[in-house]
Amino acid sequence: MTNGETFALPASGLAEEILAQFMVRAQQEVDQVAFPSAEEQVVMLMHLVTFRLGREEYGVEIDRVREIIRASDITPVPGAPTHVRGVINIRGKIVPVVDLGARFGLGRVTAGDEQRIIVVELGEKRIGMLVDSVSQVIKLPAGVIEEMPQEAVGVEESFIKGVGKLESRLIIILDLTRSLLAT
Repeated sequence: MTNGETFALPASGLAEEILAQFMVRAQQEVDQVAFPSAEEQVVMLMHLVTFRLGREEYGVEIDRVREIIRASDITPVPGAPTHVRGVINIRGKIVPVVDLGARFGLGRVTAGDEQRIIVVELGEKRIGMLVDSVSQVIKLPAGVIEEMPQEAVGVEESFIKGVGKLESRLIIILDLTRSLLAT
């Protein structure tokens, strides 16, 4: 045994019994790795807020989302980049609103009843993301998330953290820092 572990010899001293004890202990160690505890399984889940831009479904990590509000009263800012729709006032704080459709080169998000602003926190900054609609909150096992294939990436590939496969759906998981702060 390593790391100062002790191994008690059976009273008989027979090699078969010593080996049997060793095998039981080894199997227990393998089971701990192969069958993680419930706490370890929770760590392997990614909680996402999903939303739509056009026909595609996207997701962002829920711990970055501060609130989701109806899209109204966006004040345009002269000279702002074309993907910045303007600013909103949330409880006395001025929050810039980024049109994700325009940011990703998919065209501007069109006004509608389901249109929402997802307010996210990136370090000290709060930024609103204008989207067509918010779908739901999901738990995605880490095992169903893959990197974007090299053949499928374009200019916006740096915005994508991965792609989650959930039943018949593909969910594009965004890297918020690159999506919202990169220029």
